[in-house]
Amino acid sequence: MLKLRPATSQDAAIIVTLIRALAEYEREPQAAVVTEADIVRDGFGDSPKFHVIIAEWESKPAGFAFYFYNYSTWLGRPGLYLEDLFVKPEFRGHGIGKALLQRCAQIAVEENCCRFQWQVLDWNQPAIDFYHRMGARMMKEWLTMRAEGDEIRRVAGLDTNNQKVGGKK
Repeated sequence: MLKLRPATSQDAAIIVTLIRALAEYEREPQAAVVTEADIVRDGFGDSPKFHVIIAEWESKPAGFAFYFYNYSTWLGRPGLYLEDLFVKPEFRGHGIGKALLQRCAQIAVEENCCRFQWQVLDWNQPAIDFYHRMGARMMKEWLTMRAEGDEIRRVAGLDTNNQKVGGKK
């Protein structure tokens, strides 16, 4: 009944649909502006920026795990970062989320990763409980920092026209 498989470029529409369903679940449907072209360009070219595992239940797309690799400078080894794990509500309760999380952990082991890491929203208690049951721990001492849009330009020392603040580019 459950099949996990690596996504292909032909799955771009499915991936976008799942991303948008996740954004809706996370109460920010307007924030998911990703397109099929974005997915194909960044996930299936010569240098993929991410990987996706599609979960199918009775041959229907039921969920996905979206991950990429990072690197630990201290340990000198790659890590696996799980960006998104999502199961459509109508498919929950079949062990699909557990299977996706386990498959990602297996890939981390196969790739000799020193870490397998992800984030969870503080209000998503069912997910927090699920991750604890699976054996993960919460890292309370690390806070996430983020810069988006114009914030990235400010961090880069650029104005909104990509000119260096106080000088030329």
